[in-house]
Amino acid sequence: MSLITRGNLEKGSRVKVVQKQDQKSGKLTEGIVQKILTKSHTHPHGIKVMLEDGVVGRVKELLQQ
Repeated sequence: MSLITRGNLEKGSRVKVVQKQDQKSGKLTEGIVQKILTKSHTHPHGIKVMLEDGVVGRVKELLQQ
């Protein structure tokens, strides 16, 4: 898996995130980025975002538009 940086993401990007309660199982949730919450350029566990439906999680995959 390639490193996803803050620069790779923008509002409207389609992503798969892992929510806090799903970290152990690794279950991914797909959605569209509404807001980028991580301030730093990178994060070892993924950039934290809020999706349009209100889900908050760390980005694990960046999907094609």
